[in-house]
Amino acid sequence: MRYALQVQYIGKNYSGSQIQFRNGEEIPTPTIQGELEKAIRTLIYGNSVIDKRPVKTYFSGRTDKGVNAYGQVVHFDTEEQFVASKFLYSLNEILPADISVSDLKQVDETFHAQKSAKCRHYRYEFITRKSHNAFDGDLLRVKFDVDIDRMQTALNYLLGEHDFTSFKSSGTLNPSKVCILTEAKAKKDGDRVIIDIKGNRFLYNMVRTIVGTLLEIEGHNLPPEHMKEVLEAKDRRNAGQTVSPYSLTLIKVEY
Repeated sequence: MRYALQVQYIGKNYSGSQIQFRNGEEIPTPTIQGELEKAIRTLIYGNSVIDKRPVKTYFSGRTDKGVNAYGQVVHFDTEEQFVASKFLYSLNEILPADISVSDLKQVDETFHAQKSAKCRHYRYEFITRKSHNAFDGDLLRVKFDVDIDRMQTALNYLLGEHDFTSFKSSGTLNPSKVCILTEAKAKKDGDRVIIDIKGNRFLYNMVRTIVGTLLEIEGHNLPPEHMKEVLEAKDRRNAGQTVSPYSLTLIKVEY
């Protein structure tokens, strides 16, 4: 039987969503996958086999160290039967406080959290204010104001199917650099700026580098067309900095 979960987490205390390996050995560092698998197998099998990893989870996509998720989708297989509502309650009781599961249901065995996904929605939020506010939390603070209309014009150049090599940091295992962005919007609410980007797939640090390029355009008063030039260059050196991961959230995965 295959079950799908919708998972939320605050990523600042974890080394990313996926368990990491070096030379075939698991690196003993905290990850969302590690905590989730430990909780699931404890509920299904008990503590007696907790080190045998009888449960393997599959995520809709990898999130980097510090990145959050509101709508991460995960699936796992098990031969054990259980009542989904009770299992969901128990799972949330034993997971760390910064990880939770909002939905759990049985799905068809053809469903795959990653391979079945059609669209992923990421959101980046930052503050435009010179002074610190205790309620900003971990959001990036930019000490200059930005022009939302200019930012939107720059983002429009990214819509459609493109080679996003310029916005990829090193470490991407998948050789394909082509992604399709279906939505890229900027809006401002007071001194908070929200960037929503939707696409079929994303490269390593892609969203954070796009935001970094937007801030470079605004901070140096470059024309919005600079984004198009960066995109077409297919060279990471032309793009802006990769900004903080703490302001990035995986909002939703569509199937």
